[in-house]
Amino acid sequence: MTAAVTNNTYSDLGLNLKQTDKKAESLGQADFLKLMTTQLQNQDPLKPLESNEFLGQIAQFSTVSGIQGLQDSFKSLSTSLTSSQSLQAAGLVGHGVLYPSKTGYLDGENGLSGGVDMTSGGQLAVEIVDGSGQVVRRLDYGTQGAGTSYFTWDGKDSAGNTLPSGSYGIRGQVTRNGKTEAATTLAAGLVQSVALGSNGLSLNLAGVGAVAFSDIRQII
Repeated sequence: MTAAVTNNTYSDLGLNLKQTDKKAESLGQADFLKLMTTQLQNQDPLKPLESNEFLGQIAQFSTVSGIQGLQDSFKSLSTSLTSSQSLQAAGLVGHGVLYPSKTGYLDGENGLSGGVDMTSGGQLAVEIVDGSGQVVRRLDYGTQGAGTSYFTWDGKDSAGNTLPSGSYGIRGQVTRNGKTEAATTLAAGLVQSVALGSNGLSLNLAGVGAVAFSDIRQII
């Protein structure tokens, strides 16, 4: 008489859960049903599988199967959203954008533009700084309200001399009640191309380089 299986776990049935052809490394629905049938056929008559244990195994499989289905759905949705985002970003080529930055690019033709985020109203001033850390121009805009205030520098220093194209530092300063505080600055850049890499979508800006699409604050 063949000895009965005295345990009710898959590992003790001596079944190999990994497919030999390696086409799949996860337990499919058909495999699960086959294992459940085999387990019921080989269970110890003196120690039959408890109904709660049987239902627990079914629930466990259903949960895993459901999670796998959600993962597949999210992956498909992510791919679709990325493709849609890429098409939208491609339409930005030739347009200007604003992004958070402490430096801006002077192209010699359109000057250097940007913005300053103000949490509340106050006296706004923007300082332009060269590579050596010297302030070459100060732009005073008087009283401004809360929100984003915009500025444009014509590329000339305080003496009226035209400075060469390149990167310059920008400092936003807001004075309230006699106290001056630094404010977040935004730089404007011209979109030349769009790239989709391992870190996501990015825009290539003239004289600046790659800027993450998610960092873009405004399209000009």
